[in-house]
Amino acid sequence: MLYQGTSKFQEVEVVRTVPFGSLLITDGLMQSSEHDEYVYHESLAHPALVAHANPKRVFIGGGGEGATLREVLRHESVEECVMVDIDGDVVNMCREHTPFYSAGAYGDKRTRLIIGDAKEGLANEPDGSFDVIIMDLSDPLDGGPCYQLYTTDFYRLLSKKLAPGGIFVTQSGCASVRDAHHVFSPIHHTLTQVFPKVYGYTMCVPSFTSEWGFNLAVNDTSIDLSGVDADETLKKRGLEMKFYDTVSHRRMFALPKPLRTLIDNEKRVMTVENPLFMCSTDTHAGIFDQES
Repeated sequence: MLYQGTSKFQEVEVVRTVPFGSLLITDGLMQSSEHDEYVYHESLAHPALVAHANPKRVFIGGGGEGATLREVLRHESVEECVMVDIDGDVVNMCREHTPFYSAGAYGDKRTRLIIGDAKEGLANEPDGSFDVIIMDLSDPLDGGPCYQLYTTDFYRLLSKKLAPGGIFVTQSGCASVRDAHHVFSPIHHTLTQVFPKVYGYTMCVPSFTSEWGFNLAVNDTSIDLSGVDADETLKKRGLEMKFYDTVSHRRMFALPKPLRTLIDNEKRVMTVENPLFMCSTDTHAGIFDQES
C-alpha cells in the first residue's frame, strides 16, 4: 500500500502490484495501472485528436491522474487544455504518488486546471469554443460523483460548446459481449438523441480484465472516423505512439457482431430523472458470490 485516504467524494488508494505496477483505486474499483494505462489513455484521446484537422482548444472532464492531459498536450497544435476535475485530493495525490501519469503535464503553460464540477466548468465556457471535448470520468455508479455527466441534459450542453467540426469522446465502461448492455450501448443510444453521428469503439485493457468501451460523437456529419489514416497524421505531427496507429484504429472501430446488434436494438436513454448505472460500488462482491 503506497497511499490510502478519503477525500470529500471517494476513498482513494494506490497499491503496488507485481503484474501491473502501481494501481489507482477509487471506492474499491481499479481506475488505471502503471503498466498498461497507455492503452486506455491513447485509445481515449487520440482518435478524436487525430480526426480533427487542427485541434487548438481542448476540454477534459475528470482525468484526475493527469494521463489524458499528458496525451492531449503531445499535440503541438493545442494552445490550451482546460481540465476540470471535481476531486482536488485525487489530483494532488496523483501528482505526488503517481507522477508517471501526468509526466509534467500539470506544469505545462497550456494547462488550465480547475478543481470543480465538470458540468459547471463547461457551462462557464463560451459556446463553440472547443475543438475536442474528452470525458475521462469514473463509471456511472449509483451514489458516485458523475453519473449525471452521462445524460441527455449534459450532452445537450456539451454539444453547444463544440466549435464547428468539433469532436466529443467519452469513456463508456465495460464493453465485452457480456457486459456492454450495462452502459456502453445506452450511452451510445443516449448520444444519438443529441448528435447526428455517433461511433462506438472498444479496446482490450489488460488490467481492466475486459474489453473497454468509448463513444465518439460529432455534429458535422462529413467527419468520417472509419477512414482516418492515423499513421499519416501522427507522422505530420511528429508523434509516435506506444499503442495507437492506423491498424489499432481500425481494430478499435470494428465492433464485433454482438455489439453492433446491441447498439442497433438499444432503446434506453440515460436522463437525470432515469439514470443507468454500471454497478454499485459493492457490486463486484455480489457478482462473484453469485457465480461461486
